[in-house]
Amino acid sequence: MKIEIDATSREGQGTSASRRLRRTGKVPGILYGGTTPPQSIALDHNQLALHLKREAFHASVLTVNVDGAATQALLRDVQIHPVRPQILHVDFQRVDPNRKIHVRVPLHFINAEASPGVKEQGGVASHIYSEVEISCLPANLPEYIVADLKDLSAGNPLRLSGIAMPEGVEAVLRHENPVVASILLPQAEPVAEEEAAAPVEGAAPAAGEEAQAAAPAAPAAAPAKEPGKEHGKKK
Repeated sequence: MKIEIDATSREGQGTSASRRLRRTGKVPGILYGGTTPPQSIALDHNQLALHLKREAFHASVLTVNVDGAATQALLRDVQIHPVRPQILHVDFQRVDPNRKIHVRVPLHFINAEASPGVKEQGGVASHIYSEVEISCLPANLPEYIVADLKDLSAGNPLRLSGIAMPEGVEAVLRHENPVVASILLPQAEPVAEEEAAAPVEGAAPAAGEEAQAAAPAAPAAAPAKEPGKEHGKKK
């Protein structure tokens, strides 16, 4: 899929220049990498915002048209305002068609419902990773990687080495064969405290309870004497 985005070169640098540019509905950016010096660019905010909603825009070789000149590049960084839905800055890296690139692409999980862990054991598939880092030539860059969960079961998770990579694509192992997805089994519901403490009808009382039931009731305390009275006589 070919994705194109238009940009123009810009001269102004610094915070003030970027603020003025944003007030006109533009986003400051930079295009760097390769043998060409970095180039400051400006992009239409609304057009860029629409592109950023597309999953493929984040993991594809893009065609960045700067003043009509096309450049193949990858989206490397996007800065968003912490409060407002405003794009503050964007970075693109030029790519060489003959050199491998390292890119993080999304994982698409399939066949979880048909896995033994879900279908037979009543578990739930848990996705530990949502994307994976790969290495490939720009022409072989996939939009996403498919992770098939058809063999997933409790105690038998899917590891990165178990994901089939497209031709010309290699997974980058930052950790030793990490678990990508696993099955979570439902936990048994705890017995309610009141239910556990309630006596069962017909059951023998506990030893302490039996002794307490057999003991005679203590006699009532004698009534206190009224003041001024002794042996029923008045002073």
